[in-house]
Amino acid sequence: MEAMEKLVLGEPITLEDFVSVARFGRKVEFAPEYIARVDRSRALVERWVEEERVMYGVTTGFGALCTQAISKEETAQLQENIILSHSVSVGEPLSIERVRGIMLMVLQNLGQGYSGVRMKVLERYRDFLNAGLTPWAPGDGSVGYLSPEAHMALVLLGKGKAYLGEELLPGEEALKQVGLEPMVLSSKEGLALVSGTTSATAMAALALWDMLQAAKSADIVGAMSLEAMKGVINAFDPRVMAVRPHPDQLNASENVRRMLKGSGIMEKYRGSRVQDALSLRCIPQLHGAARKTLEDAKKTIEIEMNSCCDNPIIWPQQGNEDVISACNADSAYVGMEMDSACIAAVGLAKMSERRNNRIVDGSLSGYPYFCIKNPGLNSGLMIPQYAQAGLLNEMRMLATPSTIDNTPTCGNQEDYVAMGYNACKKAGPMAEKLEYMLAIELLSVYQVQQFVDPDVSRAPATAAVLAEIGKHVPVMEKDIFLYPYIEYLKDFIHTGALIQVAENVTGALS
Repeated sequence: MEAMEKLVLGEPITLEDFVSVARFGRKVEFAPEYIARVDRSRALVERWVEEERVMYGVTTGFGALCTQAISKEETAQLQENIILSHSVSVGEPLSIERVRGIMLMVLQNLGQGYSGVRMKVLERYRDFLNAGLTPWAPGDGSVGYLSPEAHMALVLLGKGKAYLGEELLPGEEALKQVGLEPMVLSSKEGLALVSGTTSATAMAALALWDMLQAAKSADIVGAMSLEAMKGVINAFDPRVMAVRPHPDQLNASENVRRMLKGSGIMEKYRGSRVQDALSLRCIPQLHGAARKTLEDAKKTIEIEMNSCCDNPIIWPQQGNEDVISACNADSAYVGMEMDSACIAAVGLAKMSERRNNRIVDGSLSGYPYFCIKNPGLNSGLMIPQYAQAGLLNEMRMLATPSTIDNTPTCGNQEDYVAMGYNACKKAGPMAEKLEYMLAIELLSVYQVQQFVDPDVSRAPATAAVLAEIGKHVPVMEKDIFLYPYIEYLKDFIHTGALIQVAENVTGALS
């Protein structure tokens, strides 16, 4: 990433752009048009404060206190007060990549030019990103906004805590080490920093990136299981897909066919049975449905990433200037999409567990039980399937939708609450568990190869993946400590290396 050009904010960014900054440390800068639109809306706020115009959260209190007038002399104190009073999220801190993502979303949100903050505030978050300074923010106790973002904004004031690299320091000390001074917030800025869907969108984007990558990996791993189980390729026939023309179903079937092109095993056992169990036969249908759900979520998240979700909105159009109090800060869009994405992830996981079970169950596979030469003395791959069962149970709990809840807040001024934050927050652990599920299936695919016809060729793509795994995972002839190899395979999937190895043979998969 050091070699990458800076991401210049001003035009819409993509999910890939987002991950390059949040996860991989790409630096950011502002385009001239970005600066111009921020300055334009700020000038209006400053004029209206002088005129003592009524503006929610600027010359009034917040939430149910919106009827309380704030004088222009008190507007700056009001903005610091909101940061102090709203820093109440608790529990484990959000990861560094999540907080970096939230800061980037703040820059995107407020940089649309409808928020009325000063450029110097946005420049400070830009400086944090570029210097590797990451505010510490507990992640529990948000309904969609406000509290984690307030913990982050404390560091602007020289308060709170922040990571410099991975070292956790008091906020003022972290600023000092990167040559920055605490700042004083001005009118509207505290509210703008904590409002909106920035935290939910950032967590959704990171999780969705991993889920999409896991979905493509699931096609690869599923194809390898199909080959190891001497499966029936007829179920992936393009003619079958043509009569039910869901594009993602077609793409999943094509991925499997391309992975298994040139497989001697598939050719040798062609016609040996009429059809396979659904966990093998239904890969295009279920994987396709999951992928469609994730791709739908991607469209929504990218729209949200390039939106202004602040409240109130400063409308700067000359001759039609206005301040509009509304509710773009609502997190229903991102929340509902990630609730759906979590359900899709469970679908991929339950298929993976069933395919894995068919490999390790000798009565179904025809191979030695648990892929071990001397079962009884050795447990082989018996217990990784238990781990899948436990992971799947956790995933099913996480798949319970968050956005169906409603607990009113703010003295019933906010009598409907979207609860999108937790939908997006749980999506990260959901993605990680899906990666583990696929890793365990891939471990079985690799270990069962010692019992698959040695004189019959694997597909070139399958062979390439197996060869790469063989550099890191031994063939298990007796019980060994499996945890490190599960971790390796999980990282193999998480980093995209599995996809890269496969696509070096197949070309870009759908």
